[in-house]
Amino acid sequence: MAVGLFALPVMLESCIQQFTPPEVGYNDQYLVVDGFFNVSGTDTSRIELRRTQNVNQQDKPIIETGASIAVEGESGGTFPFTESSDGLYVLAPASYDLGGKYRIRIHTNNGKEYLSDYVEVSRTPAIDSLTNKFDANRNSMVFYVNTHDEANKTQFYRWKFEETWEYEATYYSALVIENDTLKIRNENINKCWANKKSGSILLGSTVKLSADVIKDLPLNVVPIQTNKLFIRYSLLVKQYGLSRPAFEYWTDLSKSTQLTGSLFDPQPGKVTGNIHNTSDPKELVFGYFSASTEVTKRLTIAPKLGTFPRCTETDTIPVQCNGKPDDPCAFNTQQLLLTYFGPRSEFVVTGTPECTDCRLAGGTNKRPSFW
Repeated sequence: MAVGLFALPVMLESCIQQFTPPEVGYNDQYLVVDGFFNVSGTDTSRIELRRTQNVNQQDKPIIETGASIAVEGESGGTFPFTESSDGLYVLAPASYDLGGKYRIRIHTNNGKEYLSDYVEVSRTPAIDSLTNKFDANRNSMVFYVNTHDEANKTQFYRWKFEETWEYEATYYSALVIENDTLKIRNENINKCWANKKSGSILLGSTVKLSADVIKDLPLNVVPIQTNKLFIRYSLLVKQYGLSRPAFEYWTDLSKSTQLTGSLFDPQPGKVTGNIHNTSDPKELVFGYFSASTEVTKRLTIAPKLGTFPRCTETDTIPVQCNGKPDDPCAFNTQQLLLTYFGPRSEFVVTGTPECTDCRLAGGTNKRPSFW
């Protein structure tokens, strides 16, 4: 089984000389196309457009806005995308001919036109199961995928995943000050959910096997110290069948990007796909257009692994103010009220925002629909 977690060999010599690939010095900002035509009829197709950077640049990728994108069927039919946000173009799900061939046509703001080769639809088999196992050596939870194609036609696979985990702030903030009045907080800012999408290129192939079966292929490793597994953790896996040319493209790209990050990060070499400038075939275009069905499966676990989050100790301030310069209840804007010591207490407990507002850790206090 070929697994899409690639490692490039590193050769150590007695004499090391600095090597700068030619691409580093280029100032050209080539078009990057990321996404695929989802012909499942159940989910939106998404295409992102960016521009390349030199390897030594640290700026964020340049977003390509205002473009016109459409998928064209070889036997007829044009399906235009709309720009839902800067650089993100979407096409609502519909009924498509799974036996047809498709290509993508892109017109950019600078007047250039890009066109892909026609591609056949890759049909994706169902995910048989998602499993997880604790790895004591790495002190991590490892998640695996299992799938197969009885017709032995798929052979090449790609996966993406999306993590969601529940977490809590160290202290519970029950009070809030509104117009100098102490009130019970209506919004729960103690419990949150964080979300993260996979960044690695995850590939698998059964071409060298006697059967088209993927068994216990590791997709994600979650270290216990991340605390993602302390309360509840959910993994949504998306699976795609690939053609051989698409698999070879993503394999080459995986080797190229493992030291840089994603397709939109500065690239150390030329890994181009099946999209071309119609008036200048020599212009580099990065990305591979494919048409595929998408299958998904979710696994949710509650292993209770990790530690309760520690934070700065709380403080107390009086409810009544004395109005003097050294007034201890001149509320610090960097504090949040936690709770009374009692119904008739003259003091409240306070804590810093990062200890009492879970949203400041990057998540949201809106419960996911699937939770």
